Amino acid sequence: MAALAHDTVGNPTVIPPLMIRTGNIAKELMQAASNCNVSVHSLDFRIIEVQTLSLLIGETKSDSDEWAELTEDDIAAISNDLYLNPKFELKQTYEIEIFSIEQTSKLDHIELSIAGNASLCKIFLTVKPGSELVYYPAFEEDFFELIKKKKLRANLMIGIFDSMMHENLAEFIAKVKMNGSYRVEEQERFVIAQGFEPVPTVNDQLIIHYKNNQNGMDEPEHIDYAKRGYIVSVVANALLIEYIKPQKGTNGRNCRGEFITPKEPIVKNEPTFTVGENILRDENDVHIEFRAKVGGYVTFEGGMYDIKTEMDVTEISFRSTGSIETQLDSDVSINVKEKDPLKDAIGTGMEVTVNVIHIDGNIGPDAKVTAHKAVVEGQVHNSATITADDLTINVHKGKAYGKEIHIARLEHGSVEGDHVNIAQATGGTVHAKEIDVELLGSHTKLTASKRIEIQKLQGGENILTIDPLLNESREFLDEEQNLMREVKKVIHEVEKELHGYEASMKENAAAYDDIKKKLINYKSNGIKIPIAYVQKYKQFQEFKHKLESLRKEYQDRLEHYAFISGRHRALQDKIFDARIINHDRWHNYNEIIFKLIEPRIDVTFIPSDNSEGGIFGLHVDDEGKFSIKVIAG
Repeated sequence: MAALAHDTVGNPTVIPPLMIRTGNIAKELMQAASNCNVSVHSLDFRIIEVQTLSLLIGETKSDSDEWAELTEDDIAAISNDLYLNPKFELKQTYEIEIFSIEQTSKLDHIELSIAGNASLCKIFLTVKPGSELVYYPAFEEDFFELIKKKKLRANLMIGIFDSMMHENLAEFIAKVKMNGSYRVEEQERFVIAQGFEPVPTVNDQLIIHYKNNQNGMDEPEHIDYAKRGYIVSVVANALLIEYIKPQKGTNGRNCRGEFITPKEPIVKNEPTFTVGENILRDENDVHIEFRAKVGGYVTFEGGMYDIKTEMDVTEISFRSTGSIETQLDSDVSINVKEKDPLKDAIGTGMEVTVNVIHIDGNIGPDAKVTAHKAVVEGQVHNSATITADDLTINVHKGKAYGKEIHIARLEHGSVEGDHVNIAQATGGTVHAKEIDVELLGSHTKLTASKRIEIQKLQGGENILTIDPLLNESREFLDEEQNLMREVKKVIHEVEKELHGYEASMKENAAAYDDIKKKLINYKSNGIKIPIAYVQKYKQFQEFKHKLESLRKEYQDRLEHYAFISGRHRALQDKIFDARIINHDRWHNYNEIIFKLIEPRIDVTFIPSDNSEGGIFGLHVDDEGKFSIKVIAG
């Protein structure tokens, strides 16, 4: 309305009032503005009469079919079935007076807009931020009249489909009425009309779900051809393929009174394939689902989908397969058959993720293999990485991570695991809880948290280290110590407060017992208890509760400290149970190190050349001096 008043200033032409009966008010306003050569924004209209008409068509539409006028009661009595009957028609005609806007309105500072969803089955009124509403006796009537006119300009019916409008706006209008005025700070939106939303037609669709995560895309519009999905793995019960059956939608009617007829569904994707014994077909009225009975990888051969668990390939390379990434729990096993020592079974830069893999040959430069179980009959290149819970390697030069690791020959590679067994070590780095080496050569660094055992020693320049913090960081240890200090400080503060309360409780115990006896006496003899006694008793009770709370807090803090310090001591004490075992004589230069946590020092021992081996452990004497000694021969 504010915009209309503004336009009037720029266009002073005033037209004589026009009385019109129409079914399209927006069209009549445009026509009147054109005929009188004025802006349509300078015109407004007044609703004189609204006529709602209905028609129920017979088997065939004819001139004898007559429109019947409906009263408000008739409109309220229209059933949902009738609204959704394609032979039932509705229309409205309006008698209005069109006139020029010559004066401002009390609603000029309200900005309203009418909008609907795509089908116009739900209509929304939006009150825009900055709108200012001032209440006056006829406010509610004028406000709803303004909404009606907004709807008519949008060619929407009024008095039908809008029974919820007053209820939905009741709280908003109440704000204006209670406060006298109301400024809208944020957009407010209300449903003011609702027809019958049709259920849309569903065309049939075939969705290949198992390929959704196998698109080989690193970023939008950039295809990684090295990850082109040579095989696609799935887990048991995974949804592989889904056929959405065609469903014709349901009828509807929008807030213009228009009947909405659903389209016929398009059918062009019906399944023509069959499935093998490892895929379950489940069908209902809506769709057909094809699910994996077992984990594995999906195959499509001769028009049939199935799931297999084992695959043989000659090599995994950019040229032949690309990288292979499956889900670790999908039960896929791959056998890589390339044995030529001059070729790579796993090519340069390839990434392989699979449940079980058996590699007859070599793993090439920059390759990465991840599995639950892996066997490498060849060698692992010094820039390659292999990770597996259960890992067996012939010749290892790269990086290996796992739980149970078996290596035939370690050649300057690095290994991290729980239990590592090496047949022959000729240089490299090993970190594990327990390490077993059958033949130790030279330049090898072995670090364990529990045990290092060597059957035969041939070389030198080896460093054998026991580090209880192997699986923990120094940062973790520092945090533990800081936490212990903080808890100990809190314990001291609580203890000090507790002692004060206990001393006070002891001093006032007699007075407390005396008050308690008097209260019991007053109560048993029906005497009114003095307020001062009651208040004093409550103070004693509160004091007692506080004391009990402090005792509990003190005990909890002590238990917390005991837990932290116990964990800390257990970590430190592990070093005294750790052992370095050499079943051979010591040759050349070798170094044994035990890393203490507290004090933070390294205890070092260098066995003399040709000295006897044995079981070596950390010893502390009566003066607290640490040394490494033979615990048993």
